[in-house]
Amino acid sequence: MKTLLLIDGSSYLYRAFHAMPDLRSPEGLPTGAIYGVVNMLRRLEKDVQFDYSACIFDAKGRTFRDDLYPEYKANRPSMPDDLRLQIAPVHQLVEALGWPLLAVEGVEADDVIGTLATVAEQQGFRVIVSTGDKDIAQLVTPNVTLVNTMTNETLDEAGVVEKFGVPPTQIIDYLTLIGDKVDNVPGVEKCGPKTAVKWLEAYGSLDGVIEHAAEVKGVVGDKLREALPRLPLSRELVTIKCDVDLKKELPQGLDDLEHRARDAATLADAFRTHGFRTWLKEAEQWLADSGVAPASANGEAAQAELFGGGGDDPVSPVPVKATVERDYRCVLTAAQLDELLTGLASAPVVSFDTETTSLDPFAARLVGMSFAWQEGLAYYLPLAHHYAGVPEQLNFDATLAVLKPWLEDANRPKLGQNLKYDRHVLANHGIELAGIVDDTLLQSYVIESHLTHNMDDLAERHLGETTISYEEICGKGAKQIGFAEVDIDTATRYSAEDADITLRLDHAMKPQLAGRLMDVYRDIELPASVVLYAMERTGVLIDRQRLAAQSHELGLKLVELEQQAYELAGQPFNLNSPKQLQEILFGKLGIDTKGVKKTPSGGYSTDEGVLEKLALDHPLPKLILQNRSLAKLKSTYTDKLPLQINPDTGRVHTTYSQAVAVTGRLASTDPNLQNIPVRTAEGRRVREAFIAPPGHQIVSADYSQIELRIMAHLSGDKGLLAAFQSGADIHRATAAEVFGVALDAVSADQRRAAKAINFGLIYGMSQYGLAAQLEIDNAQAKQFIDRYFMRYPGVAEYMQRTRDAAREQGYVETVFGRRLYLPEIRSSNGARRAGAERAAINAPMQGTAADLIKLAMIKVHAWLTEQGLKSRLIMQVHDELVLEVPDAELELIKRELPRLMAGAATLAVPLLAEVGAGDSWEAAH
Repeated sequence: MKTLLLIDGSSYLYRAFHAMPDLRSPEGLPTGAIYGVVNMLRRLEKDVQFDYSACIFDAKGRTFRDDLYPEYKANRPSMPDDLRLQIAPVHQLVEALGWPLLAVEGVEADDVIGTLATVAEQQGFRVIVSTGDKDIAQLVTPNVTLVNTMTNETLDEAGVVEKFGVPPTQIIDYLTLIGDKVDNVPGVEKCGPKTAVKWLEAYGSLDGVIEHAAEVKGVVGDKLREALPRLPLSRELVTIKCDVDLKKELPQGLDDLEHRARDAATLADAFRTHGFRTWLKEAEQWLADSGVAPASANGEAAQAELFGGGGDDPVSPVPVKATVERDYRCVLTAAQLDELLTGLASAPVVSFDTETTSLDPFAARLVGMSFAWQEGLAYYLPLAHHYAGVPEQLNFDATLAVLKPWLEDANRPKLGQNLKYDRHVLANHGIELAGIVDDTLLQSYVIESHLTHNMDDLAERHLGETTISYEEICGKGAKQIGFAEVDIDTATRYSAEDADITLRLDHAMKPQLAGRLMDVYRDIELPASVVLYAMERTGVLIDRQRLAAQSHELGLKLVELEQQAYELAGQPFNLNSPKQLQEILFGKLGIDTKGVKKTPSGGYSTDEGVLEKLALDHPLPKLILQNRSLAKLKSTYTDKLPLQINPDTGRVHTTYSQAVAVTGRLASTDPNLQNIPVRTAEGRRVREAFIAPPGHQIVSADYSQIELRIMAHLSGDKGLLAAFQSGADIHRATAAEVFGVALDAVSADQRRAAKAINFGLIYGMSQYGLAAQLEIDNAQAKQFIDRYFMRYPGVAEYMQRTRDAAREQGYVETVFGRRLYLPEIRSSNGARRAGAERAAINAPMQGTAADLIKLAMIKVHAWLTEQGLKSRLIMQVHDELVLEVPDAELELIKRELPRLMAGAATLAVPLLAEVGAGDSWEAAH
């Protein structure tokens, strides 16, 4: 049988518009619905086998249903302007992709689909209808099935029965009874799907239900009898018309619906216009295969600032791809090395990269290095490749000795991609890399923190280049080889490309670092990288024995908790098995499942959020949470930290990543030192194992209420400014304002409520969240918030001003000019848009706090160096700096550290840093 594939274009257009984020073209026009519909069509082409096709849309104007019932679809809001703008581009792309397009006046898309399905089935076709519209289930027959690409659902006759409870032949009657609020089709009031199914099972059809209406008891029976006069009209409104005259649109009948060849030129132009970079590359390849040269992108539009999602974001700018002749040279002889050294000596700036044995910066050893100072020309210097038949390489130690003066010369400018890593690698060989002037990782992070920053994605995004991936040359998984085993010719192409592409990325991105963005890059990110390298290199001393003792104690406690859980459950069970826990909680113990969310498999969730709610009333969930917390502490820290002690230094060396959090905050990995629990006694005890060596102390200094101070600065609210400038307890001052009492009359509960409001508003807490936190009713929580804004009107004005600015420009800024992009701020999805608005308010505060701690870190490190002190920064944890200080310098550091941190920047309120010292990190608090 031949197959006809029918697409409900109007259904997918609306669903794509509401499902996709607020994507924009390089010129700022909406593209989310366009992207969603095209993506769906491409997927269908790939997944469904078909011979004929049509994509059907609603035509403009009234239909026969409007004439039958003037109130038809009266409840529907008018079409959003952003959707209206996308209709014509969608139609253009549908046809360019080869899909026949139909939009027939006077009827709806459903009616055209119904007609085509009926005609095709009569002519022996198999019909597939791609839709998300439940009404079309009435068309299902043995030869007509429905598919929904958004839910991966396929409905044949049995599927319709399973989903709706009635066969396709009863769908019209079913829809008539329940009505349709979206289309404003009146049904029987109080009759939902279950009642409709029950009636149709009992009486066979709508006519049967009408005939026996007098027998139906109760309120719903009364409502049925009230609805009898209008049911025939409702049935006509929900019935899909299957005899639409399509001779004008399809003079050759179904033969006019043969799937057509795509129009690559039109597609390329459209993809370029809309900023669909990945698809553009594909369309240009189609053109190249057909011998047609692709048109060049508009350079100005390509460089427009866009606000999008991750590395495969369809709305990233389409770069102008410049043709660069590649000359990649391998250095294997003394003469070739002399050529390289001559070039290095005369180059104004050199792009530099290392190839190594490991991603662990402390374990990594050099395999080779690459250099580039002219676009397209790059050198690879192999030093430690080993495989059968490997060419002879220059002597490792002698070659490094020759290069060391250049590498350590601060007057020889160097740039690279994440050079902090390369500094560690060279330090492992006794070389201190100097002269770093640019880092493309950090450039990208400052320009576009919301996107990915690895070199491959940057090359595609900014240069239109697809680079050689590491997996291409080394393989994946268990079969992956080390870089030292890669043949030198392949390694040359790969590594020289890295240096060349990085140089070109610097040329492409640096012009985008204008104004305050350049300040963030030059004054914060680049110097912070230097400090972080020093901190990582120093590491933290860990008491292995103390952690072992803690691990043993935690193990005993976990056994004890396990026994208590068995007793509460009345039987042994696996505490780590969601299935068994679900059976115990909701089966054996009979805990009420009302409000408990379900898992994809249909069971009840036992995740942390669910257990926290249940723990308010039941002892077992509380105990399970305690068990999970201690188990994570044991496995992540007390067991694992001793294994991460470097055997050469006797210390733990974390890695601080600058280009991860969009707010500018640092991330700590291997191990994560920023996530050790501090609200439990067991968590705080882990910090006891972070110790000072003999003759030293650990000093900790952290900013006091930094984000609230930033809120006061940004909002300029007179009340908040006055409270901080007077040195008052801000939570007590807020409580006095909100509750209308004197400062000295504020109770502990009032201060607690004020603290929840102060911090909650920063993170966009609603009245419902505040009510839950304070265990009060919603009305009272709303009253507290209303009073807060009445007393601090500048805060409310700041919040509204920030939301408006975010919507207008797509980003917000920190005090220092860091841009924080909000991809969902213009989303048509209300929940996503609301989340972006909350982020718009919080991001400037969290981002400014991140900038401040980096500035403080830079200032402290510089002062320690200038003064020739032996004290060293060893950790940065959110708003806290941790130092290792010799006893002889302790009093000086305790005096100067708060002063340096308070002086990191000048705000409208004073900055305050509190300092403590002790023989361990915990003792310093």
